[in-house]
Amino acid sequence: MIDVKMLLMIFFINFAYITLNTLRFMLTMKGYRLIAPIVSMAEITIYILGLSMVLNRLDNPLNLFVYALGYAVGISVGIRIEDKLALGYIMVTAILPSTTEEQKNLPKILRESGYGVTVTYAQGLEGERLVLEILSSRKMERALYQLIKEIEEHAFIISYEPKYISGGFWTKKVRKRQDQH
Repeated sequence: MIDVKMLLMIFFINFAYITLNTLRFMLTMKGYRLIAPIVSMAEITIYILGLSMVLNRLDNPLNLFVYALGYAVGISVGIRIEDKLALGYIMVTAILPSTTEEQKNLPKILRESGYGVTVTYAQGLEGERLVLEILSSRKMERALYQLIKEIEEHAFIISYEPKYISGGFWTKKVRKRQDQH
C-alpha cells in the first residue's frame, strides 16, 4: 500500500532542503557572509531529516522517486525566488549603432533614473558607435533594458555580474549594502 503521507513528507522535506540549498549557494556567491551560514544550518538539518526518511525506506522505489522530484522542484523554485530577490548588481554594456542626438541624451536619462553611466565612443564596422557602461542593481535590470530599447531598439546589450566594485559615485551605496551582509 502507498503511504501518501510519507511520500508528501519526503517530497516537501527535500523540496525545502534544495530550495534553501539553491538560495544559500547564490547568497554565498554574492558575498552575503552573515545570512548564508544561517541558511546553511537550516538546510543541513532538513537534509539529514529527509535523507534518513528515504534511507530507512529504500524498499519502496517510489520514495526515492519522490525524493528526486522534490530535489528538481526545489531547484526550480530556489532559482525563481533568487530572481525575485534580485540580489546584487549588474554591469551592462550597451553599444548604440550610431550617435544621433536622441542617443547622446540616453546617458543623461539613465543617470536621472538612478543608473551609473560611463560613455565612450568607438569605431564599429559601419562607423562611429556610442558605448555605455552602466552599473545597476539587479532589481532595476529589466527597467534598464526597456529604457535602452525605447531610445534605440537596435542597441547591442551585454550584461554580467561584477564581483568587485570600487570607486565611482556608487561606492558608498554599494559598501553600505555589502557591510550589512
